[in-house]
This record gives sequence, structure tokens and C-alpha cells, in this order.
Amino acid sequence: MMMSVPTVHPSAFWADCGTTHFQSLRDSGTIADVIAVLPVAATEQHGPHLPLKVDTAIVDGVIAAALPNLAPSSQALFLPTQAVGFSPEHARFAGTLTLKAETVLRLWTDLGDSIAATGVRKMLIFNAHGGQANFMDIVARDLRARHRMLVYTANWYGLPLVSPQGEDLNALFSAQEQRFGVHAGAVETSLMLALDGQRVDRGAAVNFPSSAQARAQRFEILGNGRSAKMAWQIQDYNPSGAVGDASAATAGKGHQLFDAAGRALAQLLAEMQALPLSTLVD
Repeated sequence: MMMSVPTVHPSAFWADCGTTHFQSLRDSGTIADVIAVLPVAATEQHGPHLPLKVDTAIVDGVIAAALPNLAPSSQALFLPTQAVGFSPEHARFAGTLTLKAETVLRLWTDLGDSIAATGVRKMLIFNAHGGQANFMDIVARDLRARHRMLVYTANWYGLPLVSPQGEDLNALFSAQEQRFGVHAGAVETSLMLALDGQRVDRGAAVNFPSSAQARAQRFEILGNGRSAKMAWQIQDYNPSGAVGDASAATAGKGHQLFDAAGRALAQLLAEMQALPLSTLVD
């Protein structure tokens, strides 16, 4: 007696689904309703107090926080997180893994091509590493042009981070930290304390001042943080490889950030699901 093979899988993760599930979506004509989410991150040094996995852990943590907020009708499917990205700015520090620019662009594009070949027409590239954020636009525009896919890009830290009461959670951190704490400072350390506190060396989590603060005081244009961008490596900002006040981090702040980012990601995906493919005009 032959057993039937199930065609529907209750998981929100692409790799948990069987090929029969995708074939059933094709057969029913609903494959175009799926939103493929490609999480991209990095494995790179984060100062003397944090592990290399910070960016990957954060993007996975935001996704985990989003899952309970997804509507039952959600068509989002999360692809395997790309844990190694473009990190040459951290290459002077032991343990950092990095791909070349052309490798990252090819890798993400190849994954997008595979998604399109499956029949999926909506895609979100979801990033946790600021050093590769500009690559998302290049890949997204290429996929839109060649496959007529509706592609959005988002950084977790660009989502609206609002408490359930409507408070802006950026206010948990000083204005100076929001501007200059760009790597392994109070925000990322708080998130790691919430996720995996045993991997945080609290004794080494101190204030790591940024050289950009001095430039901001001295130079009106070079130092304003908007008009001109320096090609930097992380040691240019602080020789420790961290920038920001990690001593101000708490697990409580991290939990609030994850909750807010998870709700915001779920809302973003709901809005993408509601957006018609006719938004694209050829």
C-alpha cells in the first residue's frame, strides 16, 4: 500500500518544506503569494567582549521574535541565514570571516534566481550587518529587472523600534550612543545579553569611544555623519575593534529591542503580502 506524501508543511522555514509543498503551490497557482525572506549576516570580530556570531545571532533572534506575530495566513518562508558576508573592515582581527564583494553579490543573486525559478515573485532581503547593506540594493534591482520580482530590502536596525505602548525604544540609548555606537556598543551588547549572555564577557564590556566624535567636533562637513563617508576599517574608530558604550548594555534593553523588531518585521511581511504584484510596471 502506497502512502500519500504530504504537500503542505506547517513550518515558516523554506528548508523545512518538501518539494511536494512547492509543487502544490505551483499547481494551485498560489506560489506567487509566497514571500521568500533571505536573512543575511556576518561572522566577524565584535571587540574583546562579544563572540563572532553577533550579526547572525541577531538576525535569527529577530526572526524568532517575529514568528509569534505572523498572521495564520502569512505566506512568508525564511531561507537559511547566510552567516558569512562582506566584512573586510574587520579583517585585521583574528577569527573574522569575509567573502569578496563579487562573491557576495553572486551568492545572493544565485539564491534569488533559485527563488524565482521556484515561481516565487516576492522577496525580502533582511540584513543585520551594516557593512554590506549597500549590496542589497544592487541584488534587489537586478532580480526585479530580470525576473519581475517584487523585492524589498531591510536592515533590522532600520525597522521602527516601538514598545507596545508606542514609545520609541531608541530612547533607551543616549543620543551619543545612537550616533557613534556603531559596533559592539550598547545596542549589540544588550541584544547578546538577551540572547546568549554566557557568551558576553561583562568584564571586558567597557566604553569604547569613537574617533568620529573628535571629527564631529572639528569638521563641519567631514564630521556631520551625512555629507561624506570615509572608507574605514574598524580600528580607525577604536583600536579594540568595538565602538560604543558596551558598559551601558542590559539584557532588559535587549529583550525590548527584540520584541519591537519582531513585531515590526511581522508587520512588514504582512504589508508585503498585501501589496499587489501590479505595483511593478513594465
